[in-house]
Amino acid sequence: LAYMSVPRLVELGELPFPPGGDLDEPVRGVPGMEGFLRRRDLPSPCRHHGANNNDDAAALLGRLADAAVHCSKARALILNTAASLEAPALAHIAPRMRDVFAVGPLHAMSPAPAAATSLWRADDGCMAWLDCQADRSVVYVSLGSLTVISPEQFTEFLSGLVAAGNPFLWVLRPDMVTARRRHADLQESVTAAAGDSKARVVGWAPQRDVLRHRAVGCFLTHAGWNSTLEAAVEGVPTVCWPFFTDQQINSRFVGGVWRTGLDMKDVCDAAVVARMVREAMESGEIRASAQSVARQLRRDVAEGGSSAMELKRLVGFIGELATPIQHAKSESEV
Repeated sequence: LAYMSVPRLVELGELPFPPGGDLDEPVRGVPGMEGFLRRRDLPSPCRHHGANNNDDAAALLGRLADAAVHCSKARALILNTAASLEAPALAHIAPRMRDVFAVGPLHAMSPAPAAATSLWRADDGCMAWLDCQADRSVVYVSLGSLTVISPEQFTEFLSGLVAAGNPFLWVLRPDMVTARRRHADLQESVTAAAGDSKARVVGWAPQRDVLRHRAVGCFLTHAGWNSTLEAAVEGVPTVCWPFFTDQQINSRFVGGVWRTGLDMKDVCDAAVVARMVREAMESGEIRASAQSVARQLRRDVAEGGSSAMELKRLVGFIGELATPIQHAKSESEV
């Protein structure tokens, strides 16, 4: 909904945001999100980046607005979400489109292995390590397949995780930390700071299996939509450190709407990491919200649930679209 509103926000003068402005300032002009949507919740092209790269930022914002216009002209919009997660937004999107289908979370409907869609090969050995940990004692850390962090940010995350005091499983891709630090050196840094028994580092993990494991107590994530949905389906509390694109607003929904976790915004500080991890691990309120959302999503994808019914409607819709094509083909062959 926020992305589809970008052309109007440009017309209203809400975009791009002024340089140095308050990123927590509310954004006006998005129906259904008034008083909720903040500047920081929109992607970085919406920000005025100063004279040095002003042209690039303007071009990116223009492409974002064009994409929103094209989206609104589509015959239908298929969304990997559930009505229970985003009912108000879906209600405002529906009048703009001829058809909208909320058919998610799709991964919860399909038994297909996550490895089939992964960009990296998962290290399944981490599952044996999890088997040795106590229930809900482990912090799972993964910032996705594209996020990159500086050596300084790596140190802040590591210090915060160690200070939080819980064992942690950390996905550190070989290309994740800038300045070309060797992956082995990163692993050694983690082991030296936390100890062998308190930390496990892998290049990639079988995330869905990890999130449903009894030992995982919370998920420190970049708040990508797939990761957000996977955590929601398993009822795992999340600590969100959004990196780019839709991750800011996903993080906002986790912390401010569903209340299934906490939003770090763009702060990378050891004390904040430690505090939020502890809160996510210990808060009964957050865990109860996360489990409530998980139960609802399971109902949504089950037979007769809202997402299951929407998927059936989508199949029928596609069949209706195909019928005139097949009819025309048959006539041409006569």
